[in-house]
Amino acid sequence: MRSARFDMALRGDDALHSAAQIVVFGPQAEDDLSALPRDGVTVVTGFKPDYDHFARLGRNVVADAEAAPQADLAIVCLPRSKPAARDMLARAAGCLRAGGRLMLDGQKTDGIGAVLKDLADLGADLGEVISKAHGKLAVFTPPARLSHWLAAPQKIDGGFVTHVGVFSADGPDRASQLLAEILPAKLPSRVADFGAGWGYLAREILARDGVRSLDLIEADAAALACARQNIPDPRASFHWADVGEVRPALPWEAVVMNPPFHTTRSANPALGLAFITAAHARLAGHGQLWVVANRQLPYPAALRGLFRDVEEFGRDPTFRLIRAAFPIRAR
Repeated sequence: MRSARFDMALRGDDALHSAAQIVVFGPQAEDDLSALPRDGVTVVTGFKPDYDHFARLGRNVVADAEAAPQADLAIVCLPRSKPAARDMLARAAGCLRAGGRLMLDGQKTDGIGAVLKDLADLGADLGEVISKAHGKLAVFTPPARLSHWLAAPQKIDGGFVTHVGVFSADGPDRASQLLAEILPAKLPSRVADFGAGWGYLAREILARDGVRSLDLIEADAAALACARQNIPDPRASFHWADVGEVRPALPWEAVVMNPPFHTTRSANPALGLAFITAAHARLAGHGQLWVVANRQLPYPAALRGLFRDVEEFGRDPTFRLIRAAFPIRAR
């Protein structure tokens, strides 16, 4: 979908086609960038699976806009969060050389129409907007006022620092709060927080007796950067990684997780199942897993197949709170 719009834009504009340096902000692994040249293109993404995908394809990839080169063309792949979209556009404009242009591309279901209207209100001359494959693309010179959209880190209740675009940036989500409430007063010594986000559950874990080390594993670089500020505890180690990539020197004795269950608007149970499988593989024989998940997801059956002891806490109408212990090993 995106590739078709890129191809139309590049074929219809000689200046775009001949851009010596292009920076692409926020593409996802499923996005086809083959319409762009092989050389002189830098991808900016802080999501580790996407970062690794484009690196494997031979693209130059950086995790932060500050590491991007100065560009003739900056392409923004619209994120679903409007505040994040505004921030990304401001950062993309900041990496442009004098006379450089911005390209914004997004699906209608992700709010591209509203963002284009906001840009027009800001003074951007959007010219002819390409509309194809349920999305829209516009190329324009960024107005000076676009810099006002740059987002600063924000302080929320509890003294936590977050940033637009990270999960639950305005405060801890209810599922994580419920999980924190049922964690026991004492936990084992070696613990991992899968999908640690900006550190809410990590602080709760470190407040328990017995914890001597905590591995925070998070695929979103921006969220992990917030966690580094929020958890200034020497027992904490930070890993920018997919949960399946981290192999502790010694097996963890406990894993705590509020796993993601969608990357689009549709639920994808495979995401949480991958978290559960990774925890099972890295836990000690006496290890325990604490997990919260939406009730509609098929995790209890998977847990019963992987752990000898599975216990559910409470009867929340939306979320299951589960402790699974003693992973079953194949003989």
